[in-house]
Amino acid sequence: MQDKSLEEQQNNPLHGVGLEQVITELVDHYGWDILDTAMRFNCFHMNPSIASSVKYLKKTEWAREKLERFYLSRYKRMPKPTPEEMETPARQRTFAVGVTPREPMVLTVDSILDSQAKAASTYKAKKAQNRKPRR
Repeated sequence: MQDKSLEEQQNNPLHGVGLEQVITELVDHYGWDILDTAMRFNCFHMNPSIASSVKYLKKTEWAREKLERFYLSRYKRMPKPTPEEMETPARQRTFAVGVTPREPMVLTVDSILDSQAKAASTYKAKKAQNRKPRR
């Protein structure tokens, strides 16, 4: 009988994939400009290198999480996590048996900027809607 945790890890696209490999795959596919626009990390903006990015991301948990979520959603195009799954770090998230990565999403700097602007607009609208009217 197989160990349950081993079985679960086999359904995790980040299992056995190091941070350096994640960054290298993303840079090779998208380039530094797209990563800089999408992530807004200084290590992707000022004299970017794999080594400096790994160093920064190993020390900065929230940034590493953000990059791993990007890797799973945009590069591997895995299903969007449920609100409950969002509480679990991307590296620990598993997917149903049979769910496999798809071709990476096509991204441009402009498409990312448009997506960020739309998200900001939606956020502002929801925030305004949740405000109570003043009397």
